[in-house]
Amino acid sequence: MVASHVHVINGPNLNLLGRREPETYGSATLADLEAQLRTRADGLGIGLTFRQSNREGELIDFVQEAGLAGAGIIFNPGGYTHTSIALRDAITGANALVIEVHLSNIHARESFRHRSYISPVAAGVICGLGGLGYELALEALVPLLAARTGHQPT
Repeated sequence: MVASHVHVINGPNLNLLGRREPETYGSATLADLEAQLRTRADGLGIGLTFRQSNREGELIDFVQEAGLAGAGIIFNPGGYTHTSIALRDAITGANALVIEVHLSNIHARESFRHRSYISPVAAGVICGLGGLGYELALEALVPLLAARTGHQPT
C-alpha cells in the first residue's frame, strides 16, 4: 500500500534534457531521471506521478491538482522560476508542499536566474546537483509528508 504520493513537475525545455546544453544540464534525459526516481520511490513506498509541460497554465493545473490532493511536489519550474507569480500563487493557493529543484546551480549562472518566485513558498530548494537533486528532494519529502498527513510510507 502506498501511504504517500509525490508529483514530479518539470517546466519548459526540460523535455530537451540529454540534448540541450549537456555541459550545463548533463546527458541524462527526462526519461532517465524518471526511471531513476521511480526506482527510489518504489523503495520508499511512495507513489509517483511524473509530468512535464512547456505551458505555464498547464503547470499551474498540475500544481493545483497535486496540492489539493495533499501530494508532495518536486518542482523544477525551469525558466518560469524567474518570471511566474502565477505559479507561486498556485502553490500557496493549493497549500502545496513543494521542494524546488534545479539541475544547475542557478546562483552561479546569469544574474536574471538568481531570483526565484518559487523559493519563498517552497519547503526547500535544491540546485546544482544534477539528477541527484530529484532524489534528495524525494528523500526530504518523505518526513515532511508524514508530518503533514500522519501517514508513514510502507
